[in-house]
Amino acid sequence: MKFELAPPRDQPLRFNRARQRLYAYNFNYRWWNPFERWRVEPVAYDWSQVRAERWLKRGATGNGMVIKGGVVLSIVKPGTNEVIDRFPLTTMGADAHAWAYICTYMQQGPDALPPPGPAKDHNDVGMNIALLLAPKVQWPADMDLESRTAP
Repeated sequence: MKFELAPPRDQPLRFNRARQRLYAYNFNYRWWNPFERWRVEPVAYDWSQVRAERWLKRGATGNGMVIKGGVVLSIVKPGTNEVIDRFPLTTMGADAHAWAYICTYMQQGPDALPPPGPAKDHNDVGMNIALLLAPKVQWPADMDLESRTAP
């Protein structure tokens, strides 16, 4: 019996304003099939296909009420509202404020924003042993170049 216990270290998103594209390190897995390898499929979508969805989950525990929430980026089929893919913005510790920041960047450019903090190395996982064993984030060379340059 083989179990695949190697999700990626992170699921980064890249936004290229010049190309009006979103690039995602898309992590696909089937929780119900321990024999299937978990796959990372880098994908790119036009900015016009991106929507944000806010979610809220409430639940009771022995100590009281727990409320969790976040934002996911949904990709819709062009010309429709049919969702074809989703990426959690919350895995980056982000929320609705991050969505507003991203929209401002994509629509008005970096001059309309306060300067960002230092860039994050998605392979720097500190001393988290589980993540140290996970495969490193590695974009395909052609997508890495496209996501960092203008047309």
